[in-house]
Amino acid sequence: MKVDDAAGVEAGKEMDKDSESNKPSSAQNNPDARSVQRTKSFAFRAPQEQFTIQDFQLGKIYGVGSYSKVVRARKKDTGIVYALKIMDKKFITKENKTSLVKLERVVLDQLDHPGIVRLFFTFQDSQSLYMALESCEGGELFDQITRKGRLTEDEARFYAAEVVNALEYIHNIGLIHRDIKPENLLLTAEGHIKVADFGSVKPTKDSQVSFLPTLPSDDKACTFVGTAAYVPPEVLNSSPATFGNDIWALGCTLYQMLSGSSPFKDASEWLIFQKIIARDLIFPDYFSEEAKDLIDKLLHTDPAQRLGAGPQGYVALKIHPFFSGVDWDNIRSQTPPKLALETGATEGHELYHAHDGNGSTRSSEASGPVPRLASIDSFDSRWQQFLDPGECVVMISTLKKLQKLTSRKVQLILTDKPKLVCVDPAKTQKVNTYGMDNQNDLSIVVTSPTNFKITTPKKVMCFEDAKQRAWQWKEAIEGLQKR
Repeated sequence: MKVDDAAGVEAGKEMDKDSESNKPSSAQNNPDARSVQRTKSFAFRAPQEQFTIQDFQLGKIYGVGSYSKVVRARKKDTGIVYALKIMDKKFITKENKTSLVKLERVVLDQLDHPGIVRLFFTFQDSQSLYMALESCEGGELFDQITRKGRLTEDEARFYAAEVVNALEYIHNIGLIHRDIKPENLLLTAEGHIKVADFGSVKPTKDSQVSFLPTLPSDDKACTFVGTAAYVPPEVLNSSPATFGNDIWALGCTLYQMLSGSSPFKDASEWLIFQKIIARDLIFPDYFSEEAKDLIDKLLHTDPAQRLGAGPQGYVALKIHPFFSGVDWDNIRSQTPPKLALETGATEGHELYHAHDGNGSTRSSEASGPVPRLASIDSFDSRWQQFLDPGECVVMISTLKKLQKLTSRKVQLILTDKPKLVCVDPAKTQKVNTYGMDNQNDLSIVVTSPTNFKITTPKKVMCFEDAKQRAWQWKEAIEGLQKR
């Protein structure tokens, strides 16, 4: 095995070696077992399987993280569809994320609630770690807000109640999610909420979760995690993490459901943080008094006084007038709002190239830091006409191109040549192609999580990515230029 491969698999060994820890003698003789808390014997509910990525037919990418992608994956022999989380081993090892990945695996394995995505099994190869999660075919709550503009109060009440129901369970077992937002609230095909992405989860001292790994010392403080627009003021002041962090994010999410945008939205993260610290909160006139009052109490500056995190706990939150009529005992049996289906151009997704365990390559959607590439054939043949023979796509997405008075949708395609292609997705016509061998040809500046500017010798173009992936575009472009 190559040295790089040995380093890469170390994260996988660390994450899954304890699946055999139900053998007490083995655990006692293993120095790494000292990091395990509360139990000497444990077996994962979601097993470590001996599958390979070739056992799955990969589809669209659901989401992108700092060291992972979540891909729709159909198991070829059973036909069962999963949301396959693919994590890059080298990045995990290099950035010292092993214990955090292990924590996410342990937590997901033990969570058992209809409002939380389920982990079915894990596997690994020399390049990646894989978690097979429940696939939520209804997409993200974020997409419903975007497609509808904003939700009705009845729709927002339904979704908020299901989030409250799941958060109460999460908090009762001693976990703080720390990244509640519409993108992490997934919908089943029927339209019920599932809380996802436990990559930032933090156990409390009284957590009921067993077999917790020891986290790095710098994670024991209230380090900055999550997404800027949903971060509570106490996190910006480095206060310890509490359940109130999630309650604040719930308030921001409810505001976004009802208005179509987050309450502290601004042009840059720094300006967003200033608004959060100042609690610069303005309610639209069409918000009901009940909605205003609830959001106001969820966004209390004192985390201990937020409704749901105070002395009365979730009882006080669930009896708020906004939730009048909610049947909390049978909440998952209620009829969900009708889902708004996607119209127009196909949503863009990032594509990457992966290696199998034998060092050969395959064309598939996978994970990892840029640049890992994927054949255009694995995505959408409509865009193949804009590529040269053998050229591969690194990143592709439907964005807004912003102009002085207007904006329009474009399909932005980044290739390994490297070049950038801007296409009109409605007419499937090429707009412009830009070479980008170095930063003199093309440079990129991020102005906010959603917005970035691309500068060439002849023009400046402004783009908006509704999924807040501006930094990923920058990393992808600059990564190719540095090759």
